[in-house]
Amino acid sequence: MATKDYYAILGVSRSASEEEIKKAYRRLAMQHHPDRNPGNKAAEEKFKTINEAYAALSDPEKRGRYDRYGTAEAPPEGFGGFGGFGDIFGDIFEDVFVGGGRGRRGPRATRGADLAYNLTLTLDEAVSGKETKIRIPRTETCGECRGSGARNPNAVKTCPTCQGAGQLRFQQGFFTVSRTCHQCRGEGRIVTERCLACNGDGAIRRERSLSLKIPPGVDSDSRLRLAGEGEAGEHGGPAGDLYVIISVQEHPLFARHGDDLIHQLPLSFVTAALGGKVSVPTLKQGDTTLKIPPGTQHGQQFRIKGLGVPRLNHHGAGDLLVQVRVTIPAKLSAKQRALLQEFASTIDESNGRPPAGEGRSAAAEESIVDKVKNLFE
Repeated sequence: MATKDYYAILGVSRSASEEEIKKAYRRLAMQHHPDRNPGNKAAEEKFKTINEAYAALSDPEKRGRYDRYGTAEAPPEGFGGFGGFGDIFGDIFEDVFVGGGRGRRGPRATRGADLAYNLTLTLDEAVSGKETKIRIPRTETCGECRGSGARNPNAVKTCPTCQGAGQLRFQQGFFTVSRTCHQCRGEGRIVTERCLACNGDGAIRRERSLSLKIPPGVDSDSRLRLAGEGEAGEHGGPAGDLYVIISVQEHPLFARHGDDLIHQLPLSFVTAALGGKVSVPTLKQGDTTLKIPPGTQHGQQFRIKGLGVPRLNHHGAGDLLVQVRVTIPAKLSAKQRALLQEFASTIDESNGRPPAGEGRSAAAEESIVDKVKNLFE
């Protein structure tokens, strides 16, 4: 089983101080905390791994054990000097088939951590697309020392304990056992004078400005990946990636359902009964005219093709769904009341009810006549 690289998980060097480890942990814990990523299983697992790494590296005794044996747990009885079966059998096979000896490892290149950035858009921006600039705080390779952490090339010396291998090898009977060198912490080198710009870390914290093009049709929880824009790698390792996570604000006139937009249209009961033409707002093309047929019912829906949301990475767009909400006046003049009472006296209980099938939302839905009669009760 491969040993987890707790230093890489927290994005710190093996020579990082307790304060640097604490800062890295706090930043990553806030980024991946389950409360900030509800329902995100990947973030939950990442949060657990971050806590596991911090628990090992924040305790001097556990950290020392991890650096020596590759595990923060106390070694089981009879295995006190073993760094894990991978090292044991790796050494055996290399001794047999390669002629013995691993050679000098030197510092191991590690990939930088991925970053996440939350970007909030209006519905208009999500539908139309947008070009914007964002500023990302991240760790970058120090330009002064080019990631070495040394003040100058002469300030880097080969570790005298492991002779640059980063590992110490011991013969224990039949087995050849490898341990991480305690003096250079597996680096294979020692920095005698630290770089003044990065204080020997090999990396600096900097805010980077990035241009971002949002394609039309994105929705909440859409993720845009910017390769190589995450945290810097160590010892020449590649940088991580940046993930931009989209959040779309609610709109006062439209609700989104997939690629369709839904608009609730207030309609007078007179227009619903007699029919007519009404003006309907659209998101991108101003108002459009919709023909209302006579006898339109409350809750009835009309579809206007192509006025919804562009299909992300596909051709075409969704539709605009107009849902009718019949409105009844709260107050009537004496003349209006008299006319409606006269109208009500000319119809029976069944007259004016919507026909079965399309246009009738449910049996309990009131007809327009029912609503009008309620005005006089």
